[in-house]
Order: sequence, then C-alpha cells, then structure tokens
Amino acid sequence: MALYEINFLTLEEKQATVWDKGVFLDNYITEDIKINRYSINKFFVEVVYDGEQNAFIECRSF
Repeated sequence: MALYEINFLTLEEKQATVWDKGVFLDNYITEDIKINRYSINKFFVEVVYDGEQNAFIECRSF
C-alpha cells in the first residue's frame, strides 16, 4: 500500500488497514485525546482517539 492509496480510503478502511498492516511505533496521550503512530511501508499513520466520545475521530497519513 502506498501513501496516496490510503488517503482515498474511508476512516473505517484506514483503521482496518492500520490494524492489519501497521507497525506500532509510539503514542501520545493528553487529557482529551490519544494518538497512536504506526508505520506502513515507507510512510506513517496517526490514529486519533477521543476518550470523551469513545471513538476514533481521525486518521492522518504522512
């Protein structure tokens, strides 16, 4: 999978791809959100989780 391919996926498809192909690297936690960073091939994906809403709200790739 390439960076441009993941950018066209829905949020649910991005999450499934990260869980299937991603390698966990690090996380960042604040009071409001948690961010997990993953590596897929030669790019990174950040999955943003909102604890108050109990939901994934964003998937950023770069």
